[in-house]
Parts: sequence; C-alpha cells; structure tokens
Amino acid sequence: MNYVQMKTTQTRTKESVNVPKELLKEIPNAKFSITIGIPKENRTDEKRLVFTPEAVDMIVEAGHQILFEAGAGAGINYSDADYSESGAKITNKEEVFNCDLIFKIAPPTLEEISMMKKKATIYSMLYFSDMSVESIHAMSERAVNAIGYELITSDGRKFPVQDSVSGIEGLAAISVASELLSNERGGKGILLGGIPGVSPTEVIIIGAGVAGRVAARAALALGAMVKVFDNDILKLGKLQKDVGTMVFTSVFQPNVLMNAFQSADVVIGALPCITESVRYLISSDVIRRMKKGSLIIDLRITRGGCFETTCFLPEKHPKVFEKGGVIHYCVPNISSRVARTTSMALSNIFTPLILRMGESGITGIAQSDSFFRSGLYMYSGKLVNSYVAKRFNLPAHDIGLFLSMF
Repeated sequence: MNYVQMKTTQTRTKESVNVPKELLKEIPNAKFSITIGIPKENRTDEKRLVFTPEAVDMIVEAGHQILFEAGAGAGINYSDADYSESGAKITNKEEVFNCDLIFKIAPPTLEEISMMKKKATIYSMLYFSDMSVESIHAMSERAVNAIGYELITSDGRKFPVQDSVSGIEGLAAISVASELLSNERGGKGILLGGIPGVSPTEVIIIGAGVAGRVAARAALALGAMVKVFDNDILKLGKLQKDVGTMVFTSVFQPNVLMNAFQSADVVIGALPCITESVRYLISSDVIRRMKKGSLIIDLRITRGGCFETTCFLPEKHPKVFEKGGVIHYCVPNISSRVARTTSMALSNIFTPLILRMGESGITGIAQSDSFFRSGLYMYSGKLVNSYVAKRFNLPAHDIGLFLSMF
C-alpha cells in the first residue's frame, strides 16, 4: 500500500502522521476566503448545530475562517476546546453575527438580524412560528441573502437536508413511542412490537415520505403491524418497494382510516413538508375513536401539525398532553433528541458546499450552483420564493432578474 506524508494542524500536534493514500482527499485552497459564523441557539430545546469539529477542520484547512460562539457545541457534547483545536475562533454572539455567512438552526430573531452586516448570508430552518413580517423586513433592510434548509433541492424531487432530517425523525419517533408506551413513562405498559402468543402493536403512519418510510421500516423490524396512509399513490408504491409487502398501505379512504385508528396503539404524523402543495389534516372525529392510552406523535408540529388536536397550540401549551384518553406528543424538532447524529448529517451536506463556495464566492455560487440557489427565499433583501412570500402576504420576485445585476 502506498503511503504519503500529511501534516496535521498545528493546534492539534506538530508531528506528522502516515495516512493511507486511498483515504486522502485533496482540499482545494479557497480563491474567496469566507468568514463563517456558528452561533449558539436561543431556544433551550434546540441542541443541533450544522458543523461538527471535524467539518470545521476541513473548512479552515481550505482557507476559510470560522467564528464559533462560546458554548454553542454543548448540546452535541463538544467543548469549545474541540472547536478551537479544529481551527475555529471562540468568540461572542456579536462577532459571530458579523460574519459573511451564518449557519443556524432556528430562524434569526430580530435581535440577531440587527447584529448582521449588510449583504450577509444566513442559513436556517423555515419555522414559520418563529418568523414574522418584521423579521422579513429587517432582513430586507440589510440586503440579506436567506436560505431555508427545507427548500434546498438537487433536482426538485430530492431534498437533501429535509430528507436527512426526516429520516432521523422517523427513527426517533419509534424510539419515543417505545418509551411512552412503557410503564416507566405512564403508558399502557406494552412492548412496541410483537412476541409469540401476544398480538403485535399496531402502528399507523400518516405520510409515506422519507420520515414515514423510515418509521415503517423500524416498526416492522420490531415486529409491529404497520399501516401507512397517503394520498400519493406513487409514494405508497415506493414505500412498499423499499419496505416490503408486509406493510399495509392505503389512500385516505374515510372508512379504512377510521377502522385503522380504532385499533391503533401508535399513530405517527409524518405528512409532507412545506415543499408540498397540498396539506392534509386528520380530524378530531377520527382521533376520538382511538383506544384509551394510545399515542399520537406529530412530527410536523413546527409546520402546522398533522392532526386537528395538535394544530395551532398556544406557545406555552404542554408539549406532551392527554386529550380524550389519547397521549399527544408534540415536542418540536424531534431530531434534536439525537442532536449529535443530526449535526453529523448536516455537516456531511454543507461542508462540500462551503468548499465549492470558496471557488466562486457567494454571488458566483448563487449564479452557477442550482443546489445553493434552490434554497434561497431572500436574495439581496428581496423575497424570491413564492411559498414564503405568500405565507407573509408579501410579493415575490424573480431571482433570475437579480442574479443578472450582481
């Protein structure tokens, strides 16, 4: 096997190590050096970050500067020293938000927007409950470029960030269901799955997207009886092809849906996200037919909810509550329960983007890279995504007209 000599970063060790040539990948030196800010989230329930120390190491090696707010990595069990040793500068919130490029999870608050410099670029989730017309206007005044993770697509059908997080949510939902059905958490005291001589648990999944497929596969692996509902017959076909014919699939036929809910032990809401044009809602009449002690997990609570009983809950409403004898689990951002895994997944998506960005700059990549451009809902302070614009009753502009000007 061929070996080559590779020098490690000075912050870790001054020695050199031997690494197999096959494991090495060339990291290009950036033509455009970018300052990247990683702030600490304001929400106590939000632990995820976009970059791990390993990703920071690659980005700094390529010639970029990363400013990291002190304590931001605590939620994924990384210390400031871990990020500092990878080349990041540990600093305060004000300096982080003065960077060219900022990566967050939750949308920026008005206070955070006020700290951003003109024409900065910010990445975040599109949690409309955390956004407002005022925040849109504030970003517009600063000519901000804003990217929503859920909007990023490679071909209009695959959404790397949304699909990755949805897959994690699907697995996490089955883990949560196992906990809440146990005596330890006040549940019915049943095992999620099945054993010889005992009827298997019945799991209903609403939505045959990525989260629904992953949840179905995990529930089947535990021995549960799984039924999946969706009005997209192509998605149902893909699910059966991926998971197998042991899963029952159906469109939203009222009688079939009602009968399924009557015998269900667990119902997981994984309906399509904001990129879908049609939104469905399971009515409270269906939920009232469920057995006492059964469980509902709503994975779309941050996007309006999948059930009538979980929609438009007040901000201070309990996240786990009982209604009509049915336990409702409405904790937002369930992937934050496994924040380190989610952060690793996000790092895998965005590190290559940063490396490409170093070749052409932020404006250049907006013009040439459809992956980057697809996520933009605001460019140079102008709303350029019709879905986001309609949400706030504001006009949307054609991004192509602006790209030719910059």
